[in-house]
Formats: sequence, C-alpha cells, structure tokens
Amino acid sequence: MSIICADLKEISKYAFVPNYAYRIMRHLVPGAYTFILQATKLVPKIMLTNQKSIGIRVPDNAISQALVRELEHPIITTSVTKPDESLYNHPEEIDQMYGKALNLVIDGGSIVAEHSSIIDLTGDEPVVIRKGKGDLSFISEEK
Repeated sequence: MSIICADLKEISKYAFVPNYAYRIMRHLVPGAYTFILQATKLVPKIMLTNQKSIGIRVPDNAISQALVRELEHPIITTSVTKPDESLYNHPEEIDQMYGKALNLVIDGGSIVAEHSSIIDLTGDEPVVIRKGKGDLSFISEEK
C-alpha cells in the first residue's frame, strides 16, 4: 500500500525528502510513479515497512486529485490485481469482483491500467524497484 498526496508540499509532511529526491520528484509529479521515502511520525505505524519507509504517489488523475483535495489529507491506495497479476481496466469489473466488500466504486470510465514505476529514494541515489508506466529516462540522466 501507499498513500496519494495532493502535491510535493504535502509529501514533505509525511516523508523526509532529500534534496536530490526533490529535484527528481519535481520533474515526475504528478505522474505514474510511486516513491519510496523515509516516513515522518505523521504516518501511522500500520502503514510503515520494517525500514520505516512509505510509498507515496501524486497521480496524474483528476478523480484522485479531487478526492485528496476535498478530504484535505492523503488517501491510502493500492493496485487491485487479478489472479494473473494484471490490473482491472473497467470499474464494472471491480464492482463485480469486490462490490459487496466495498462501500463505493467510483466510475471514472475505462482506463488502460498499468502499474506505476516504483523508485526508492531512501538512499543516496535513486533505485528503480519496478519499471512500469512512466518514463524513467530522467532517473538515469540524474546519476
């Protein structure tokens, strides 16, 4: 799981953002990236890894952005994968599979679902954990 934040400013409330990480994130946010960062004390312990890190996203998605801004705090997010590890493309599929366990499914239309790229920014240099949607050429140029 990770959290969705509204912008870079909000990320700094929930994670320590080293200068080099800020420079990278400034070019990639909003976008299809999950950043692994050291968590601040505002992050509930249940959300933390053993390394005290947290995944943070600022997706380029109008519905996600509107929810975060309206609620005035981050929201917990995760990818909903099918048994074959592919992602759902249609809200109707999610509703059919999980509708009885969910309070709400927002129909934002069909999408081309792809995993986000995951970039670990907890060390001295960025480490790409997963290549997904989102251009990673900027990361290799930074090194």
